[in-house]
Amino acid sequence: MSNKPLKRHPGLMELSRDHHHGLLLCWKIEEGLKRGTEPQLIKRYVDFFFEKHLEPHFREEEEFAFPLLAPEHPLIEKALVQHEALRQLFHKNTELAATLSAIAGALDAHIRFEERELFEEIQRNASEEQLLALTSQLKPLEEKEDPEKWADVFWVAKP
Repeated sequence: MSNKPLKRHPGLMELSRDHHHGLLLCWKIEEGLKRGTEPQLIKRYVDFFFEKHLEPHFREEEEFAFPLLAPEHPLIEKALVQHEALRQLFHKNTELAATLSAIAGALDAHIRFEERELFEEIQRNASEEQLLALTSQLKPLEEKEDPEKWADVFWVAKP
């Protein structure tokens, strides 16, 4: 598989920016676990991120981007199944270290699937007008609560 950067249509760029922050979440979870951070501290950040960023992102994809393909399209069906599985994982509050690790793995795989397969398929099949319409339908990242302003940066080495 090529590591060449994917050319993203401007209409999908906001969703791809969200994906970048989702991949950062995966990294933060992994770093926190590696550093021995109390899983409950990581989970508080993960819950914040899910509520303020990921759930709204899922809704935007489901409401605006996914309808650019047929509802029975296998990639749409796969994405919806993954969204539901991720929602269940994010709401799980037991076996926190294992759950957090599972969230990081599943979210990473999901984002890479959407970027490499689903968004490429949408770009191939949607019209220019449909793709451009997404830019006015999606909430810009700047209007969302900044996950980088979280007080306890458990993913950074303490001096």
